[in-house]
Amino acid sequence: MSFFRRPDYQSDTTQFINQLKAQRPELDAQQRAGRALLWDKPVDRDLWQEYKAGRVAQQPYVYQTHG
Repeated sequence: MSFFRRPDYQSDTTQFINQLKAQRPELDAQQRAGRALLWDKPVDRDLWQEYKAGRVAQQPYVYQTHG
């Protein structure tokens, strides 16, 4: 062991999360299910290419009016 080694530090937030996960082991599965519900979706690459091709370039100054 090194003379300069400090004890491992854990913030209050990390301790809280570790304690919460110890009390509720099903929490990880619930988080994964929630993520799959909202974010993990298959991507249609052809549709995405059409979307990117149909974009209109933004003006250099957004608030400028055409007049």
